[in-house]
Amino acid sequence: MKIMRLGEKGTEQPAVLVHSADGDPRYFSLLPLTADVDGAFLASGGLAKARKALEAGELPVLEGAAALRVGSPVARPGSVVGIGMNYAAHAAESGAEPPTIPVVFLKPSNTVTGPFDPAPLPPRSTQYDWEVELGIVIGREASYLGSTKEAEASIAGYVTANDFSEREYQLPGAAGQWTKGKSLPGSTPLGPWLVPVKEIDGGNLRLRSWVNGEPRQDSTSAELIFDAPTLVHHCSQYMRLEPGDVILTGTPQGVALSGRFPYLQPGDVVEVEVEGLGRQRQELYRTPAATAV
Repeated sequence: MKIMRLGEKGTEQPAVLVHSADGDPRYFSLLPLTADVDGAFLASGGLAKARKALEAGELPVLEGAAALRVGSPVARPGSVVGIGMNYAAHAAESGAEPPTIPVVFLKPSNTVTGPFDPAPLPPRSTQYDWEVELGIVIGREASYLGSTKEAEASIAGYVTANDFSEREYQLPGAAGQWTKGKSLPGSTPLGPWLVPVKEIDGGNLRLRSWVNGEPRQDSTSAELIFDAPTLVHHCSQYMRLEPGDVILTGTPQGVALSGRFPYLQPGDVVEVEVEGLGRQRQELYRTPAATAV
């Protein structure tokens, strides 16, 4: 069962995608259950209700769904939490030692966009980078959790994510400026779908990325330094995670920061994929600089 939001920005409707025995996609509307895939839906056991309604044949077919724009599979999160250097090989290519505790930063929720939306390249950007990541979607409030078992129970499901990053903005100076490099418009494509945690093994999924069809990253979530329950537990000690929030678990090696590949330019096409969670595709375009008046 794959949870989606389909339609133009601001008017997306909730849907579920399933594949028939012969592999054909079938889309069903979730409007009988909810107006949107948001925190309230997730906190109320919405995913289990969707599964039950789907199996009972209570959801109407969503005609023409395949032609609709695909939005982020969760409505605008309250918080998007990023985790840095969570793969040892990526830490090494970045010139850093693997962390002994999670590196945590925040991204504005207004950076979230659909998985196939064109990606804006900032006007003066020269070091724009891609990062395929496994995204955790929170399903219940998590604050000062007592164990990773509690943390695991707080996970609603997983999504594919791309954490676009401007390295020139992110890394200058001894302390760095992570917020500047991680907050740019359209820099957090999510989706195309959300898969419930009980239907996929988030601890062993292949992550890959391509630029203009050429392979860049190829790793698995089994190589995470800190796995999903550990990250949820850790973050809950410092912030209140709410239903619908998203944690980006970090990216593996193979980004432009390594020096092995060029940074992104207008017209480049980036694709990222997490096994079982779908593939994204973004074409880069240059955002024009503001004109003084």
